[in-house]
Amino acid sequence: MVKIWMKINLHLYFGRIEKHGLCNVPKNQPVLFLPNHQNALLDVLLIAVDCNRKPWFLTRSDVFKNKTLKTIFDFFQMIPIYRIRDGRESLKNNQAVFDRCTELLLKKEALLMFPEANHNLKRRVRPLSKGFTRILFNTLNQNDTIDIQIVPIGINYNNATLFPDRVSIYFDTPISVRELYDETDVKSSIDRIKDVVSNQLKTVTTHIEDEENYDIKLAQLHAQNADFLNPIETNLKLQQLHSEQVELPAKSAALFSKIFRLVFHVLNFPVLLLWKYYFKPKVWEAEFMGTLRFAFSLISFPIYYICFFVILSIVVGNTIAIGGTLSLFLFNTAFVKIYKT
Repeated sequence: MVKIWMKINLHLYFGRIEKHGLCNVPKNQPVLFLPNHQNALLDVLLIAVDCNRKPWFLTRSDVFKNKTLKTIFDFFQMIPIYRIRDGRESLKNNQAVFDRCTELLLKKEALLMFPEANHNLKRRVRPLSKGFTRILFNTLNQNDTIDIQIVPIGINYNNATLFPDRVSIYFDTPISVRELYDETDVKSSIDRIKDVVSNQLKTVTTHIEDEENYDIKLAQLHAQNADFLNPIETNLKLQQLHSEQVELPAKSAALFSKIFRLVFHVLNFPVLLLWKYYFKPKVWEAEFMGTLRFAFSLISFPIYYICFFVILSIVVGNTIAIGGTLSLFLFNTAFVKIYKT
């Protein structure tokens, strides 16, 4: 029920959600999902609600400190993973985590973790950590016949900090771990698996390799109106670009778009004012903007619709109040689906 409810709300929040390659997800084999990581918790939710499996999630350990939250996270199959930033002493707890992940893989369950080990809004695949290979090798050491499948996932936002946004998710062809693992040379096996996963991630998400000229390349893509929901096409454009500074043309929204947005703001001004002046300033990282805006919308808009209905029913009666509230909901949905940032 939670999954269905969350899926509905994600589709109400995003203008468009595209999913490609779901047929690549193995149904009866142990699976490790490895997505790129840009947009904090939204990345997890978008995969969790529709990936043809019910995965367990490797999650940063610092969110488990609260006992109430820990109970909730346990219910949603979230497992803490410890990082160097949590303290060097805490890293010793990871062996128990790896053992638990091994038990799940041996039972042909699915796991999800972010191999970049951090999030960043830049349109590039960052170097992968070796943490996920330790889980894989830990499992193969207990059963060298198990055929674990890695599924790289590319998550592509049109503009992760703005609203309404659009997103595409690409499930790439699975990688057989057993075919890349050599127990006599573990270091080479780690490098080989990381390279294969990294290369596949770079095909299913926009990857600007040139860090030195990153801003120039990104500006050139914007100047060409690149479709960031289509990483294959966008990466082809990247190969044809030169490192030359470009000046972005000034954007001028059409009159209809301006009116459309103005009406949206007028009809929803209590919610939007609360977000803009109270909650938005509290967002500590740009990578959390989308997640916290989604969480805020999840709570605030149902309350707003109820208040809107109650006030209308007092003033003009229940029948008109029902029609007015439904009209507001349909208008807001149309705005999200049609308006482009």
